[in-house]
Amino acid sequence: MSMDLTANPHVEMELHRYAEALLAELAAGSVLSVPPAALTDVPGHWLAPAVEALTLLTRGEDALDALGRAAQCDERRTALFLCLALAVSGQGDRIHASWLGTAFGDLSLDRPVTHGQRALWLAAARGAYGPVGKIFVLRKLDAVSASPASEPDRWLNALTPAEPSVAVSPSLAGFPDLAGLPELADPVRAAARLAQLRDRCAEITSAGENRRGDRAGGAADRRDHLRRASTGSDAPDGLLDAPDELPGGLAGLAAAQADHSGEATVVWSEDEPLAVLRRLISTADASEAPAKPLTGYLLSDLRPGSHPHLAAIALHVAAPIVREAAENLERATHVEPPEAVAVPILGHRVTLHPEGPDPESLADAEAHVTSEGMPVRGRPWDVYALFVLTAVALVAALVVPTPPSAALAALALLPAAGGGYRLWQRRRRERADAEYVAAQLSELRETAQSAVWALHEYARESEERAQRAKTDLAELIRLLRRGPRAG
Repeated sequence: MSMDLTANPHVEMELHRYAEALLAELAAGSVLSVPPAALTDVPGHWLAPAVEALTLLTRGEDALDALGRAAQCDERRTALFLCLALAVSGQGDRIHASWLGTAFGDLSLDRPVTHGQRALWLAAARGAYGPVGKIFVLRKLDAVSASPASEPDRWLNALTPAEPSVAVSPSLAGFPDLAGLPELADPVRAAARLAQLRDRCAEITSAGENRRGDRAGGAADRRDHLRRASTGSDAPDGLLDAPDELPGGLAGLAAAQADHSGEATVVWSEDEPLAVLRRLISTADASEAPAKPLTGYLLSDLRPGSHPHLAAIALHVAAPIVREAAENLERATHVEPPEAVAVPILGHRVTLHPEGPDPESLADAEAHVTSEGMPVRGRPWDVYALFVLTAVALVAALVVPTPPSAALAALALLPAAGGGYRLWQRRRRERADAEYVAAQLSELRETAQSAVWALHEYARESEERAQRAKTDLAELIRLLRRGPRAG
């Protein structure tokens, strides 16, 4: 068991200060100085011999004795400290394969991933331990990977969070109501989603290959830049020997993970190697604290914007789920167009068949157009009343003596003219209604017939779409089988 250093606070403070300075020197690429004897001679505590072992390992010297003493105190913390410290220094190839197993422990879908496990996962994914480390993480994740039936929509939404911007068949672009029918829209959306999924998988696999060539050439430049960033100048390595001269300590290193071009080469977040190392060398070690469920990390790594190496590993783990979902999408594109669809045309539902509009539904639609366009106005009683008033005035003009009769006859013309004008207005409205109904009926028939031709074109496109989906599925399966490269 590890000794409680709180009994000697001075030794505790000096040991932790030296450990932080040591990690800063590692990240800056400096040659580590031999730790003082007062700090390595701390019986019963793992950190002192672990620091000594780290120093010897980086110098290429025999560290077996120090490793044995550290492992006797706390084997897991020792292995985790050495694996992460050597990863930060760019010397991950010096670790022993057994250390990864001891430091990583076991993964389970029922238990959250710890900060230490996630830090090792990230370091291995980014090539800190070479092909062996990446293969180790892949095997650990493969052992607990989810089954293909485990919520495929969640994995698809992580890979392609946005719906395809254009998911309408070109043949139905002029018929939004027709294009929105589920039986016609679902195959189009499935084909577009499958193409988007293929593009995302190709992006993940190609990005991982592009970055492999950059890692080897940029390691020395990155260490030199980290040294300058952590000191704020181009000072020689010797200035890193004293922790008091490190502005910000490890925090300064966390802000300096970029190469000379300004592009981030390694992005360490709060729960990644540097932070875990800081916790590990402190008195309150939180490296075993649960961070997030395994599935949550995998889904996060698959989302656009994540590190390409992490995305490649997550895609490899989720490959059975992604493949099953892709096969379902491909099958959805083979749905035959329906024999008949009912679609609203000019606000009236008409059933369309490949041979043409259904006569009965078209007749019903025409009847509705006619009844709505030519309302029943009833008899023109106001016109009749004016004509009756005209007749009465004329009869009175014949009966009344001569002087007033002429005036009455003249006045009789007024209601006659009013009745004639009202009758002319009525006839004009009826004629306009008839013309409107005729135009609507013509448009209804033409639109229905055009929709039938659009359905014929949609059926032709369906065959091409199914063939493209088959090709997309084959390409996606090829990408999934290739998987992440170990290098």
